Amino acid sequence: QVQLVESGGGLVQPGHSLRLSCAASGFTFSSAVMSWYRQAAGKERELVATEARVASGPNYPDSVKGRFTISRDNAKDTVYLEMNSLKPEDTAVYFCYAVGYYTGPYFYTLNAWGQGTQVTVSS
Repeated sequence: QVQLVESGGGLVQPGHSLRLSCAASGFTFSSAVMSWYRQAAGKERELVATEARVASGPNYPDSVKGRFTISRDNAKDTVYLEMNSLKPEDTAVYFCYAVGYYTGPYFYTLNAWGQGTQVTVSS
């Protein structure tokens, strides 16, 4: 079955960096489109990075653009979220999300979530 396992969260000081990892299994990772979301206490879950489904490149909301980068290693079936210049408002549980996968020209939805990893930005 589809499984996503995040790691790399923790406590970090403002201005510092952190890299989250998400190990995927149960589907063809190299054909999949992956995203990262976060959910702060008392707030709705929000998208922070998603791979592009066309050649326009990955997408980020303005709140993290220029600071967060999504990348992948197909040999390890792992997607990463590099977070730089972290701010206290980045504190949240971060979730890996498998949007879907391509088979030829067709896109199939996976809609699978990881369990989340806590990121706390505080001095």
